[in-house]
Amino acid sequence: MTMTLDTVVSSGERLRRGLRRYLDSVAADLGVGLESTMIDLDTPVSAYLALDHRLTGFPDRDLALLWDEEHGWSAAIETHSGEDLIVVSYLDSDTVVPPGELVVRFVDGLLSGRDRLGGPDQPTIRMAGNQPPLAELLSVPWETGPTVPFGADAVPTTGACPDHGRE
Repeated sequence: MTMTLDTVVSSGERLRRGLRRYLDSVAADLGVGLESTMIDLDTPVSAYLALDHRLTGFPDRDLALLWDEEHGWSAAIETHSGEDLIVVSYLDSDTVVPPGELVVRFVDGLLSGRDRLGGPDQPTIRMAGNQPPLAELLSVPWETGPTVPFGADAVPTTGACPDHGRE
């Protein structure tokens, strides 16, 4: 019984550490400080990343990125009433852990107006609740690589992690 409990605790800790490293890496690629991030290990595992930007169509609402283990990254606008954020677009990716450079391009496309709001439809990339495979996806040694400043048009295509694809 002790071995099973130790395995569960270490699996949860491995998941927490992996998600923290991944979120920190994406935040660094976006030029966002760690104080703007939050993780939630309840099912579905999720994260929040506040951005210091607003979309043209919503000038009075702050922009944030949401991440969860089923759908990957989405862009959302804050509400004034403390209600749930309003998702305005999903990152089109075949993995829930795309490289930070892809997330930067996603945000940059929304801010510049190159990419439309509302697309693509909400993807389901993996099913929530299966933590060991998620911990494995997040076990990559996430590093921030040399990127152009956030907001620039060109972003290097070399990622800091391999493309994991769907589970």
